[in-house]
Amino acid sequence: MHGERPAVPETALSAESIAPVSVSKRRRPAWVQDWQLYALLALPMLYFLVFKYIPMYGVTIAFKEFNIFEGIWSSPWAGLDAFREIFAMQDFYKVLRNTFLLNLLDLAVSFPAPILLALLLNEVRIPWFKKGAQTVLYLPHFISWVIIGGMVYQLLSTNTGLVNHLLKVSGIGAIPFLTEPSYWIMTYVGTGVWQNAGWGTIIYLAALTGINKELYEAADVDGAGRLRKIWSITLPSIKPTIMILLIINIGHMASIGFERPFVLSNPLVTDVSDVISTFVYKVGVQSARFSIATAIGLFQAVVGLIFLLASNYISKKVTDQGIW
Repeated sequence: MHGERPAVPETALSAESIAPVSVSKRRRPAWVQDWQLYALLALPMLYFLVFKYIPMYGVTIAFKEFNIFEGIWSSPWAGLDAFREIFAMQDFYKVLRNTFLLNLLDLAVSFPAPILLALLLNEVRIPWFKKGAQTVLYLPHFISWVIIGGMVYQLLSTNTGLVNHLLKVSGIGAIPFLTEPSYWIMTYVGTGVWQNAGWGTIIYLAALTGINKELYEAADVDGAGRLRKIWSITLPSIKPTIMILLIINIGHMASIGFERPFVLSNPLVTDVSDVISTFVYKVGVQSARFSIATAIGLFQAVVGLIFLLASNYISKKVTDQGIW
């Protein structure tokens, strides 16, 4: 009929009614719209707050004449006396040298090992063999350093070790793996590679799965062999992962784990086996000089932060890859 108004399309009505709602949604804060994601972040943030940030208050012990009975707050301030005493110690420079030396050798030998293993495992085409090899390579990571230390002494001890027994039988003669400083360093680095290399391949294997398979197919068409594909496709594709892990490892140059040097050390090799972590144990726990031990820990953290920032800056300039 001519007098009736034309019907308004349903889509137009829905658009008009929805428009104000969508605008109001856009004005809502992000934490309200995505509250589920923020709720998931609450627990790890609480963990870092309680166990990482709140304990930073204990760093003030380095600037106090700490008395365990008076507590941190009531202990008198001592300024930089603890740092002056540290830098006056001859043993401190020895353990600092050993820490940097062992970490540098670990970086040179242990860092490339997982990359090489991941590349080799990636080329394996037999599924059951690949899974079995991965399991065998991962297992040492779950073995305690105390057990590994016992195994090392059983195998490499100069007089009773299995390896030296076989060397004597073959006429080569015993090798002082654990009593000669140079051989001890080789043993230290070698056991670290054996324990950690397999576990480190997990990250690189995950990165390798993200490489576009079409790149390999194009390389096959061009007649590229396996080595050429590894060099031209695989390594450039995982370079960001390699650089990030390298920067993190360089940031740990001033810090070193306690278990490995402590378990493998003995009085004959303390000149090369005594590191910052064992030195802190002797000074802080055995001698109860908590201010000195805290000052050494703070020094480690500052030096590690400097290494981390410097390595990230250099990496960004040279390779355009970095943590941030």
